[in-house]
Amino acid sequence: MGDAFHRSLLRTPRGRFRVSLPPGGEFLLGTPEPLSRPGAAGQSFCIPITEMVGVQLGGSGSSLTVEGNQFTVFFVQREKHQRWSLGSLEFTVTPGSGLAPRWVDALQHSIQLHGVTRPRKLLVFVNPVGGRCRAGEIYRDRVAGLFALAGIQTEVIETQRPHEARELILQRDLGDLDGLVCVGGDGTFNELMHALISRTQKKAGIPEDNPTAPLLPPRLRIGIIPAGSTDCICFATVGTNDPITSALHIIIGDSQPLDVCSVHHHERLLRYAVSLVGYGFYGDVVSDSERHRWMGPMRYDFSGFKALLCNRSYEGTVEFLTVGGTEANPRDQTRCRAGCLVCSESSHQLLRDSKEEKLPQQEGTGAAASEWQWEQGRFLAINLTCMSSACPKSPEGLSPSAHLADGTADLILVRECSALGFLRHLSRHMDHRDQFDLPFVSVHRVRALRFTPKQLEDSEEGEQPGRRGWKGLLGGLCCGEQPLSSWSCDGETLPHADISVRVHRQLIHLFARGIEQGMGLF
Repeated sequence: MGDAFHRSLLRTPRGRFRVSLPPGGEFLLGTPEPLSRPGAAGQSFCIPITEMVGVQLGGSGSSLTVEGNQFTVFFVQREKHQRWSLGSLEFTVTPGSGLAPRWVDALQHSIQLHGVTRPRKLLVFVNPVGGRCRAGEIYRDRVAGLFALAGIQTEVIETQRPHEARELILQRDLGDLDGLVCVGGDGTFNELMHALISRTQKKAGIPEDNPTAPLLPPRLRIGIIPAGSTDCICFATVGTNDPITSALHIIIGDSQPLDVCSVHHHERLLRYAVSLVGYGFYGDVVSDSERHRWMGPMRYDFSGFKALLCNRSYEGTVEFLTVGGTEANPRDQTRCRAGCLVCSESSHQLLRDSKEEKLPQQEGTGAAASEWQWEQGRFLAINLTCMSSACPKSPEGLSPSAHLADGTADLILVRECSALGFLRHLSRHMDHRDQFDLPFVSVHRVRALRFTPKQLEDSEEGEQPGRRGWKGLLGGLCCGEQPLSSWSCDGETLPHADISVRVHRQLIHLFARGIEQGMGLF
């Protein structure tokens, strides 16, 4: 067989096929041999090399000792609801022909040729206590074997204490790695993301505490093997929280850029966020749920029920830098999917820009300053999200048309209303109705945000009015006034209510490709 073209008559469990690897080696093609099975026409196969996981001598379940006349190809196989599985196809060559090892060599060469983005070495962090406390079992039983089949070298660290992964990422040499992988929930991912971004800025001499500093994207990609309670980021970037699907995206080297929000209090960085920065309802839910961790994931339902009954609103001023021009808006009914044109154009713009532009300042003049808008009043919820934030309980997410990598976030303002009205808003997250089509809800596509609570507008810097619990229904379920809520930043409670947020376009990359067109969620 020459290097330019490989073709053989091979036997498979489905019959005899004329199998070929055309010049360039982009696809493995198979056409049924008409004489092998009458009526077999139309059962041809085409396996993209880019979605081939691996190839080995022997059958898929054998000990590789079939006298060298068999080889097996493993590849991505699409299932329902965005799930992927490991497909396999066994081939048997003519005994004594020596074709099996030659086919294996040719296919492995094609995989290397077309798999330049595939990781060769990964550092894997397993959080044994995160989410459903099954991360170790999920990795050992469902993922480790796939990485080995793909020839990926891994170093696995099972964390024993909080912030251990962060400390290791900040301290150790990562030069020989192609990526980091977390096995856990959204909190585990956030720990890796924070450490990787911070490490990159520190090495580049970029001050993270400067709210206007342009941040440098890390070299390494992050893979997520979902094992958490919500797995919001996996749902937004892959479309499912299936560990095998995520592992296969990592293996074939998919790359999905992701916008990141930096959250500051004056001149100090508080957190980075990719899914939800929320004040009011969601901030209260997360803050209260921390007191009920013994309830497990049910604590969010319990705290959400309490917050709904209390129906508390908070007064303040929201300033936001809107997106100008003809860019997509948060109610245009588009969906960010694999190959998204909006995000692709943003990638091209990022390449054209040799240096990220600084944000216009509020004190500026002209068109740049006019982009800043503000709203003042009482708000039940202030939510900022860089992605749809979809999950099984909210199939469309907080903002269905939000984009993963366009350098913007969607700001959702829910003004003071009745508990029944707010319940209508929440219920529309679950039944595909427009949750923004209510008189007390507004949504804006923004690049930056500033929030000042009413209680702090005239107070001295650093003063924080005390929080005094909840009041309301069911005799003590809510008690006392609460002049300030808490900001929830990807599930973590922030210590300050007055914050500024900036969106950094495509700051990190995940081993993902976005949700594929024509494959519905859930």
